[in-house]
Amino acid sequence: MYPSILKSLKPDIIVEMLELAYHFEDWDKMLNTTGILYSYAQSIYEERQYCKAKKLPVQILDTERPLVYYFGFSHLMRGIVCQKQGKYEEARNSIFCYAELGWMEDLGEDGIEIAEEFRYLARANLYIVEILSGKTELLEGYARFLQENPEELLPGLDTILQAAIQYGLDVDGLLHTFAEQSAGFGDYEDADNISHYYSYCYHLALYHKREDRVPEALDWTMNCLELFHRSGHDRNFKKCLALFELLRVAATDEQIQRYQNIMMQFLPFSPVH
Repeated sequence: MYPSILKSLKPDIIVEMLELAYHFEDWDKMLNTTGILYSYAQSIYEERQYCKAKKLPVQILDTERPLVYYFGFSHLMRGIVCQKQGKYEEARNSIFCYAELGWMEDLGEDGIEIAEEFRYLARANLYIVEILSGKTELLEGYARFLQENPEELLPGLDTILQAAIQYGLDVDGLLHTFAEQSAGFGDYEDADNISHYYSYCYHLALYHKREDRVPEALDWTMNCLELFHRSGHDRNFKKCLALFELLRVAATDEQIQRYQNIMMQFLPFSPVH
């Protein structure tokens, strides 16, 4: 993309596009858009450095955030896509890119604060990538990190459950450690946490199924179905339906009734008795 075109872009709109693509799990669109955002940031930074070297006036851009944010956010979102796709080495490389943004000149107070925020996110996300890639010996250290940073607990426990399912781990002790805090996950109302909670419920259902705790697996599966209205993810909804059908033979009358009540919510009209 030509520099003149890049300079005309609105980076905050690109950030919104990335957030929307993430919500709908459109990984291909995210990869393409992160490349555009990174190219924008790189082009603007190079122009600023050129003007500074030539003692020319530096253009002030009308953006909501300092330039360092767009560098960091492009790498952050690319790393998330790579992690979701199981490309852990590429995810690590992206994390390393936003772990240290202090190389940028003239950050200013706001820029330094943003660079610190990305450094923190890099630490949290590196734990996730390393554990999902098989370094399960890090679970104990990760649990301590989650205790010290409770805002990371929901995605953190989801990561632990995914690793448990993938590598055949018993994480009952870790789940018990955080039982009191995790009991409040269902109270979240913002879109990001609802999405994380949906994933957590689904993986918790799978974990209970693997441990032959079928009643618990059914309950958490139906929690996922109830969350469908709040998430709007058709693909995830179908996954939960498939999981329920696998478990249906062991469902109690009460669970069947609960399932039917959930399904009734998706009808545009009340059924005729």
